[in-house]
Amino acid sequence: MKQTPLLEKFPLGKSVTLRNRIVMAPMTTWAGNEDGTVSDEEEAYYRRRVQDIGLVITGCTHVQENGIGFTGEFAAYDDKFIPGLKRLAMAAKSGGAPAILQIFHAGVKTSPELVSDIVAASAIPGDAGPFAPSVTPRELTCTEVETVIQAFGEATRRAIEAGFDGVELHGAHGFLLQNFFSPHSNRREDQWGGSLKNRMRFPLSVIESVRKTIAEHATHPFLMGYRISPDEHYEDGLRIDESLQLVDRLVDEGIDYLHVSLGNALEARPVDAPNGPKVIEIVRDHLAGRIPLIVAGQLRTPEQAEDAVKAGVSLTAVGQGMVMNPDWVQFVDGKADGKIALSIAASDVEKLAIPQKLWRVIEETTGWFNIR
Repeated sequence: MKQTPLLEKFPLGKSVTLRNRIVMAPMTTWAGNEDGTVSDEEEAYYRRRVQDIGLVITGCTHVQENGIGFTGEFAAYDDKFIPGLKRLAMAAKSGGAPAILQIFHAGVKTSPELVSDIVAASAIPGDAGPFAPSVTPRELTCTEVETVIQAFGEATRRAIEAGFDGVELHGAHGFLLQNFFSPHSNRREDQWGGSLKNRMRFPLSVIESVRKTIAEHATHPFLMGYRISPDEHYEDGLRIDESLQLVDRLVDEGIDYLHVSLGNALEARPVDAPNGPKVIEIVRDHLAGRIPLIVAGQLRTPEQAEDAVKAGVSLTAVGQGMVMNPDWVQFVDGKADGKIALSIAASDVEKLAIPQKLWRVIEETTGWFNIR
């Protein structure tokens, strides 16, 4: 596969050129220290995987203390975390690729074990999942909404000071940005809810806060990306036509790329049109080359990633494939020995630099990885 579009250079933003189209996907490792700082295990995990790829996007970090989504999640809500974020930036950039810090607020997608005051757009229970039960959150006040918006800007400043090359706003998976945008979870009757225009207001205000912070503090090219889940399974949930209207506004507001997170990047179709065009085709055609498109979702092999690029995706985000194969790019350029791994065993943990907490989650989560 030496002659493959995956290995082509790719321009991202105004003055950044990636050496290839392969992205280390943002994945939670559960490896942070108890106090929210970056651990040695987390640092080693990144250093083991970043040598040949084009772009690194870290796992998510919370912009407010009550925005944490997972146990062992490293934090970015206070300046005291900047030294650890610097270590993470150095590790993520140690292979020569730019590194982007993914920032978010988990909202209702957190757990009572982590947060005593769970907040969201409205007091609508979240779905129970493998990492958090269903809880009914408290509706944020208008003043608190403004505070969260400012917190995204402050986390961006910390990313700049730590040496990252950009931030990605995690507006997917039902976290707070999507929670405000979704008609299912946002039942507000003020300026932050109701109409599509009002439901867009929170994510667009966060974008504005981040953009102003970049303009004020960044001294070198600094990227801003946005991650979305284009629709939801609820009968009254988000649909792709509304997501595309948000995408238009995000492009107008100056994001450098759109990152679409799907259950299956190559096969996913809209909830309301299961027999119609694939999501990546719809989004590709809607973007029409205005900004780059990153797609994630079960792109585990070079062949799958190449199929995504051939379908018009700009960059392919590889997650679980890179956990199992830290030298994943070498399977693209023909330098790897043997076959790419599609399963994982306890005996692999040390040589793959997999944090112990991540391994425990892999063992306990049915169907997430193939365990041999």
